[in-house]
Amino acid sequence: MAYDGSEFCGWQRQKSDPTIQQTIEEVLARMTRQKITLNGSGRTDSGVHAWGQTANFQCRTRLSAAEFFKALNSMLPDSIVIRECREMPLKFHARFDVRSKTYVYHLHNHPLPRAAGRQYVWHIARPLTVPAMQRAADQLVGTHDFKAFEASGSPRPHTRRTVSRAEFFRKKRGLLAFEITADGFLRYMVRNIVGTLVDVGLGRISGADFAEILAGRDRFQAGITAPPQGLFLKCVDYDPASLLQP
Repeated sequence: MAYDGSEFCGWQRQKSDPTIQQTIEEVLARMTRQKITLNGSGRTDSGVHAWGQTANFQCRTRLSAAEFFKALNSMLPDSIVIRECREMPLKFHARFDVRSKTYVYHLHNHPLPRAAGRQYVWHIARPLTVPAMQRAADQLVGTHDFKAFEASGSPRPHTRRTVSRAEFFRKKRGLLAFEITADGFLRYMVRNIVGTLVDVGLGRISGADFAEILAGRDRFQAGITAPPQGLFLKCVDYDPASLLQP
């Protein structure tokens, strides 16, 4: 599925605020007259967008995947689009079977902000030294402890993750995209990495400083958390074996 996260308080269902999960579950409940639990590949935060989020659910129904696809897209708000719908093996789980995810963060590096599309980028007016940012980002590739880039107060069993790529791409009219693929992400990890890489691009810290921050595992040494609106979940990759019927 794809969604514009601007009007939602993230993926995960909450008691009062609107979320992506809640919105889709309510439509599915109307269609099936059953209580549906949607298992997402992971949580996106408030204001974060997606091009390729995935989720699964189980229910007893005579509706085909094609009928679910058509009905969901007719009943969901315009800000959520189901891009594909198919029947999966009963053992499949959208979160537990993930092999890797790719996120993209968009920066608008231009003296003037955008009028249209400003809700999908982080505007940085001062020129960024992109080659220095790329050299710093190269140090992310491999298996590391990313504690320095985890949101404070969100402990995990461990904070080691494996990053397979971390690249910057220049696009038109000052648009800069940072794309990162890993076997998993900590809370705010991408946004905290981007905030610190921007410090490198502005000359506030060096590439060596960035390496020390990564090795130091101290969130307070890293940069600010980049705002959510520039972040997109691009795609989720699965082990092919998990997609096959037994």
